[in-house]
Amino acid sequence: MKAMLRKECKLAALPLTYFFLAFGFMALVPGYPILLSAFFVCLGLFQTFQTAREANDLLYTVLLPIRKADAVKSRYLFCAMIELAAFALAAICTLVRMTALKDAAAYRSNALMNANLVYLGFLLLIYGCFNAVFVRGFFKSGGGLLKPFLLFGLLAFLIVGVGEALHFIPALSAANAFGFDHIGLQAACLAAGVCLFALLTALAEKSAEQAFEKVDL
Repeated sequence: MKAMLRKECKLAALPLTYFFLAFGFMALVPGYPILLSAFFVCLGLFQTFQTAREANDLLYTVLLPIRKADAVKSRYLFCAMIELAAFALAAICTLVRMTALKDAAAYRSNALMNANLVYLGFLLLIYGCFNAVFVRGFFKSGGGLLKPFLLFGLLAFLIVGVGEALHFIPALSAANAFGFDHIGLQAACLAAGVCLFALLTALAEKSAEQAFEKVDL
């Protein structure tokens, strides 16, 4: 599996995918729906899937002396690696905003979602949905891109909309807390995001393995 992951990183991956990791820094941008950073990171992954498909990478991979399930697993590992790298960048920027910049006027006057642990939980939810909807759909169809990505896009923008609207509900205004205010709620949302990301990714990967075994390339 180590060799397969190396192949994904060095042979299949498009340089643009690594460049799009920089969208993790969007957590520092005031006056912008920062949850969209997760969508852009997934868009970078989509470009790798598209380029690899045009190069017949999937057929090349299954012709190697490996199980078809290993082709699925290695691509999922690659996606998770990119997603978690972007998440780490966003987490660093978020901690900067929660500490050194928690009282900055540009952020305090921002009507949109604040960068805190709730934001990080939502990021992980979007990444989990990408793995469950797009990546699973890609392997289920044996290389289909448009339909699963459109479905993911609709779901991602729905999550962004919910995240942006959440703190406008009086009872849920604490979701937009600054610094370490309401840290219990923030931590709970982050924990929920971690669990959902892990669960969605694990279940989707197993389902994709089973579906891909039935695909005749």
